[in-house]
Amino acid sequence: MQKIDIYPIYIEPFHVDFTGRVFMGVLGNHLLNAAGNHSQKRGWGISALNENHHTWVLSRLSIEMTEMPRNYQHCQVSTWVESVMKLFTTRNFAIKDAEGNPMGYARSVWAMIDTETRRPCDLVTLYDGDLLNYVVSDEENVCHIEGHGRFRFRDAQLVRTLTTCYSDIDINGHVNSIKYIEHILNLFSRQQMERGIKRFEIAYKAESYMGDTLSFYVQPVDDNEIDVEVRKNISEDSNGDVVCQAKVRFNVSDE
Repeated sequence: MQKIDIYPIYIEPFHVDFTGRVFMGVLGNHLLNAAGNHSQKRGWGISALNENHHTWVLSRLSIEMTEMPRNYQHCQVSTWVESVMKLFTTRNFAIKDAEGNPMGYARSVWAMIDTETRRPCDLVTLYDGDLLNYVVSDEENVCHIEGHGRFRFRDAQLVRTLTTCYSDIDINGHVNSIKYIEHILNLFSRQQMERGIKRFEIAYKAESYMGDTLSFYVQPVDDNEIDVEVRKNISEDSNGDVVCQAKVRFNVSDE
């Protein structure tokens, strides 16, 4: 079986924001769907894993675009496994237009956990190391963006709190990974979003559930880049738990 799959996507009017560009959350869903379909075809899909009490957990996602897909545009997403380590596997994506011209790339890091113990699995030995058969080297396919960065929060300011509700929760019973992206991007002004996002990066640290209170802290890096930290259930006696950390890099303003 080939190691790289290509999936067509089509941008509907309800997939785009007021600029006509696809919502970052919608693009993220397309990437995760491609990852799920790629895994499913090779016996590593959620339905097969759940039978053995295993499931995938997204740890990090970085998306960097030179051009965001627009309304009514036909595009394609290709995806492949870049590496397999004991506790994590890395998966890359290429987003291209219908003619195959690159629009952007994405990198992701995944872990697999035992759904009963919630402990990570050894990906190198699990199922006789079958996942290693699908690794694609850089010589075969290159992801032309930087790897995942680090976050250092020193003087982040609280800008919003919200209580998670029905539409945030997915089939696993926790807040969906894409919902965090949507809530984070809701922190920014129309003027910022009109510039468009050059790179979005998120690291998932802990789960949150229906009824949790999420607090969003913002720390500007420079005029074009802002870091965001999300904590849950802060109280007088606790700083809460870090749920995720993100970096938003906007396109450079023409002004």
